[in-house]
Amino acid sequence: MNKQPALLERFALRISNWSEKWFPDSYIFALLGVIIVSFAAIGIGASVQDVASSFGNGFWSLIPFTLQMTMLIIVGYVVSVSAPVKKLIQKMARIPHSGRSAIVLVATVSLLISLVNWAVSTILTALLVIALAKRKELQMDYRAAAAAAIIGMGATWALGISSSAAQLQANKASLPESIYKLTGVIPFTETIFLWQSMLMTLILVIVSIAIAYWSAPKGDNVKTMQDFELNFEEEEKTEVKSTRPGDWLENSPLLTIIVVALGLIWMFIEFSKTNPIIAISSLNTYNFVFLMLGLALHRTPRNFLNAVSQAVPAVSGILIQFPLYGSIAFIMTQALNSQDLSLSHYIAEFFVSIASKETFAIVMGIYSAVLGFFVPSGGGKWIIEAPYVMQAANDLQVHLGWSVQIYNAAEALPNLINPFFMLPMLGILKLKAKDVIGFTVTQLVFHLPLVLFLLWILGRTLTYSPPVM
Repeated sequence: MNKQPALLERFALRISNWSEKWFPDSYIFALLGVIIVSFAAIGIGASVQDVASSFGNGFWSLIPFTLQMTMLIIVGYVVSVSAPVKKLIQKMARIPHSGRSAIVLVATVSLLISLVNWAVSTILTALLVIALAKRKELQMDYRAAAAAAIIGMGATWALGISSSAAQLQANKASLPESIYKLTGVIPFTETIFLWQSMLMTLILVIVSIAIAYWSAPKGDNVKTMQDFELNFEEEEKTEVKSTRPGDWLENSPLLTIIVVALGLIWMFIEFSKTNPIIAISSLNTYNFVFLMLGLALHRTPRNFLNAVSQAVPAVSGILIQFPLYGSIAFIMTQALNSQDLSLSHYIAEFFVSIASKETFAIVMGIYSAVLGFFVPSGGGKWIIEAPYVMQAANDLQVHLGWSVQIYNAAEALPNLINPFFMLPMLGILKLKAKDVIGFTVTQLVFHLPLVLFLLWILGRTLTYSPPVM
């Protein structure tokens, strides 16, 4: 007879059971977002024509990012199905001895790697979940493991080198003039490398892992990959033999060797120009490196193309949903009323107006999280927020580097419930947002008050310094 599940496990299961019945598909979620911000923009005085124009103008605004995320999934999958990487993931997958310890492993990998590169974290942890799920003896809950794979995006990614806002503020050439005049250059030592920031990161890592462990279902409540009737077993591949003279190039490593050699020369030049960690944090660089790696590991163009064709079905959600998120961002920032003010401006103005030096961290944290739910774009959203947030920080004499970290910590929170950044992971795992939302909501319930408290209490240990130009 199974014992009654623990409190945290019961909470996660109840949310999960509810979401499986009522939580809409992520595409419906995106459509609702468009409708909500459209009516809100009309409510502040923007015309229907302007809202419609913003909807259409913004629809394709995320095309570069959409392609980057699509390539992220494809190259990650291609590399993962190569023989050497499969062996590495299999070795990691043999470490845990129970379902809960497997989920702890996934959460730990997600949290730590996301500090360096969120893209690597998203792909690697998803593949690790699949490898662990194939070990039937673990009895690992597939939903909870998938949720653990996204924890890094909801807890730590913006507090590390991955932070778009910290990178923008540390590089004068990247900063718009309007922001530079308010903040000057803010180096990493005043943002992600503050001891206050590193302490907050450590606390969030420990708490996230603990929640992942205690909320993971046990016994009869476990829902494994087999329960979802998913099959990731690959068909045995046999070496393709040339059947005609024209086939020999696609089955020969010759072209691969030449192209990879060119890629290696480019990478040497690129990584020589800047810090390698910062360079690999660029999605374009990351995708290029893994594309070359995938080519090399599969040896022949034919084997590489076979792997790509297997990866393509996982990107459908991104291709059809990201345009809607681009529209949401445009409606919030480009649909103006008769005073030439946007919905984003009114939201910012409201939060800034009710803030004081003592409450700045909490008020700005809530504002950043709320806006992040509708505009899920780390670096891009900082450009929208920074003029208001940093002006308020200067007026209230709040430490400017910590103000960036307030944004960073709060920016990550919506990712625990917003399907936007879940899509790559969900595509690989063949799940829907409703399958994991119960466990990510459990994380959010603890993270929201904890993050706001840490931003407030740790911010009290810092003093204001004027911008350095």
